[in-house]
Amino acid sequence: MREQEPVELVCAAFDIATSSYYDYKKRSRKIDVERLGLRSKVKELFRASRGAAGSRTLVSMMRERGFTIGRFKVRRLMSEAALVSKQPGSHAYKLAGAERADIPNHLDRQFDVDAPNKIWCGDITYVWVDSRWHYLAVVIDLHCRRVVGWSLSTSPDAELAVKALEMAYEQRGKPQGVLFHSDQGSQYVSRLFRQRLWRYRMTQSMSRRGNCWDNAPMERVFRSLKSEWIPTLGYMSKHEATKDIGFYLMDYYNWHRPHQFNDGVPPAKAENLSNLLSGIS
Repeated sequence: MREQEPVELVCAAFDIATSSYYDYKKRSRKIDVERLGLRSKVKELFRASRGAAGSRTLVSMMRERGFTIGRFKVRRLMSEAALVSKQPGSHAYKLAGAERADIPNHLDRQFDVDAPNKIWCGDITYVWVDSRWHYLAVVIDLHCRRVVGWSLSTSPDAELAVKALEMAYEQRGKPQGVLFHSDQGSQYVSRLFRQRLWRYRMTQSMSRRGNCWDNAPMERVFRSLKSEWIPTLGYMSKHEATKDIGFYLMDYYNWHRPHQFNDGVPPAKAENLSNLLSGIS
């Protein structure tokens, strides 16, 4: 319409001052280089999270990299870039059942731990790999929710759980007196696994039957892994799965992904900071 009629006539028809039109035109020509840079960084971090990071997570990641930015602005930048986070909905857990008489629930949902290598949690989940189910065992240190061991296998047997525990034990410098908590899965009540705990001088604790809340930190790790990282159709090969899951657990999750429990600080960095403040080398 502007190309056919004078600007003054068009503005008069819509009851708009010509000065307002020219002011708008001037602003629309100006490129906000700083905003473009922020939007580009938000997109980069969003892609690194495989579309899982929401505004709260992106704010933590941006601030860790030296940007002064708030959640409202990140939301606007995400909207401008058409970024939509893929976060799962709520999940209903079962109520508590009975605990084992021979292996009590020593942890009893006391998830706040004041130092590393005091309490570890373990669990097993399944992943679709090469047209069949594979099984993933993971061990975390409750202190800062850091992943310290994991193992992937075609069989959900006791050896799978032992390998994850062994990795954690070796990687953490063979600590003594650790409390190891898990659900009542057959792998964790097996003679093989319990003998390994005895050899490592660890105390065993178990959730009440059918109660996921008793091992909630592990449930959170698997929830994040499956909703944020693992491809919808699974992996083409075990090699691909091992490489990709290992990167997520030991690198991205531990060192880069903000964790709400640590006030937005990734688990490994939170642990290092805690050790520094307490004088642990």
